[in-house]
Amino acid sequence: MTDQAVAAVGASQFYGRQRELKALRADIARTGLDTLTGRKAPRARVLLIAGKPGSGRTALAEELIAALADGYRGGVYRARLTEPGGEPVPTARAAQDLLAALGIAEPPGAAEDELTALVREAFAHRKALLLLDDAVDAEQVDPLLPDNPETLVVGVARGPLTGIPDVRPCTVGGLDPKSAIELLTGFTGSVRVTVDPQAAESLAEECGGLPGALVLAGGWLAAHPKVSVADLTKRLRALSGDPLTRAFTLVHASLPQPAARILRHLALAPLGRADAHTASALAGCSVSAAATTLADFAALRLVREVPGGEGQYEVPAHLMPLLRAELEERDRPAEVQLARARMLERTVRLLQSGRAVTEPEGSPARRRLAGQPRALRFPDAAAAGAWLDSRRPVLLASARLAVADGDLDTLARRLIAALVRALAAHRGAEAAAPDLYGLHRLVLDVAERRGLHRERAAALLNLADLDARTGRTEDALLRYRSALDAGKAANDPYAMGRAMESVGGAYQELGDWQRAGDWYGRALAQRLARDERADQARLYGRLGAVHTYAGRYGEALRNWRAAAAGYRRLADLPGYARALSEAARVQEYAGRPDECLRTCEEAVEWARRAGDVRLQAALQLRLADTLDRLGDPAAARLHRSAAERLLGSDPSAYEIRSGFAED
Repeated sequence: MTDQAVAAVGASQFYGRQRELKALRADIARTGLDTLTGRKAPRARVLLIAGKPGSGRTALAEELIAALADGYRGGVYRARLTEPGGEPVPTARAAQDLLAALGIAEPPGAAEDELTALVREAFAHRKALLLLDDAVDAEQVDPLLPDNPETLVVGVARGPLTGIPDVRPCTVGGLDPKSAIELLTGFTGSVRVTVDPQAAESLAEECGGLPGALVLAGGWLAAHPKVSVADLTKRLRALSGDPLTRAFTLVHASLPQPAARILRHLALAPLGRADAHTASALAGCSVSAAATTLADFAALRLVREVPGGEGQYEVPAHLMPLLRAELEERDRPAEVQLARARMLERTVRLLQSGRAVTEPEGSPARRRLAGQPRALRFPDAAAAGAWLDSRRPVLLASARLAVADGDLDTLARRLIAALVRALAAHRGAEAAAPDLYGLHRLVLDVAERRGLHRERAAALLNLADLDARTGRTEDALLRYRSALDAGKAANDPYAMGRAMESVGGAYQELGDWQRAGDWYGRALAQRLARDERADQARLYGRLGAVHTYAGRYGEALRNWRAAAAGYRRLADLPGYARALSEAARVQEYAGRPDECLRTCEEAVEWARRAGDVRLQAALQLRLADTLDRLGDPAAARLHRSAAERLLGSDPSAYEIRSGFAED
């Protein structure tokens, strides 16, 4: 077996911790305070594993979960509560990650309380395992705890989670000497340990028994087969700092300068994850060289491959502070900022390529794609979609970090725009709505910081549209009015007109017909002044609708006739037929059945001329209803039969009949 193979085997095994595993298993069945007082446990049992980063606390949690998984049919779910750089993950984002793993669609723009309630509801009837890794405090954990005693939560933290009752932490430190030596042997093979067992014990002691330090030492020994264990121990003793810092310093110092520079720049990678493209952009080297270097880092245990990540590697969280410290000490700020800019630019180009491959052959986007380097092109839309799905968390984190940086706002705006288009192209606007909501918020942050009124108006309109679609009409109304102010500041007629019409739509949704009509009228006045005829016809129709709701049938009829005239001037025959149909509805409401019949017959004829079979069938069904009310059931049956011949029993033929809730 080669040294690399030995290292891979050693890294994949779990060593020691039998006492801790036994204690944790016993804690599951331990009688809790609720049981002692005669009450049924209202919430999930929480097991807590506490220890410093690098102590193997997450590995212990995963080993426990692997041993228990068969008894929990509801599945295993994971959420990380601390960013690789040490910043707490917002509870809302942790809840979003869990909902995605559960396959539950989240409402776009939902508040933290709503998201955590959805998580608790999802686990309410599941016998599941939930790992909450690297929790900062109880305030992060408590909102995610399921109200289900059959769910088991395994938490990982630095210390006790004060505030969560009935939890006894299982504190982990260094491995016992025997287990530590077994871990080292898994990397080096038995011969190098057997010839000098005392040196192996000394090395384990020098590493403090910490798995994070032992793994680095073992990986370094595997990469240097001619160096003895005793020699490595002497080198570590000559360094200062805690065991993990000394082990990392030794490994970093042994790397060639180009590789060491790539390693340091991985501290800039979003979520601590990088693939060959990311590493290549950060270091300014070729993609193939970056791929080889990442594989070498994995052998040294400086990074680990992300399962199912399609070539992604992740820096262990306990190494990220050490990488950042080296980066600050050795690299000039201008170099670091340039590396960030290269990484963002590469991401933008990949996103543009991923979207372009969804366009038809021969389109301008496909022609531009053909001019890109081969490494930046995807073979087909499926490959681009798979890349986007596997890197979605990293791409969203890239956007957040770019906006937070503040010095790369132009690149941040390009990145967000490319990501929005790629998500919409591959996932569809509906499925991508929760991600798009967060991205539009980031655009708003940049626009407000830079005083970009046009971009601010666009972001507010997009956010308001998503609010309106999810039933938060009051919130949407506030944003639409703010968008109107931003549009005025930018002197952007499109944004102003769109905002005024949307304010009217919000008031219509709230049932305030007077204000809805007023705002539609303002929007119409602007469209009339600019001679935007398609928009004029649409707004006349919207005015006709609100006047119909309000029972002002004379105003409604005038507006629907104006809409019909507008559509006819535009040669939009389906639009003309629909407007006539709505005019016929108003005539019916106004008690003018004969006029209603004539208008409805005219609408059917224009739908026939337009060649719109679905519309023609729907209008004939409306005509049949009108004939029934006029006392002519025989003619009504004829029109219903004609509609059935056109569309069979297709329920969408009734789309016009159900156009108004009050019908």
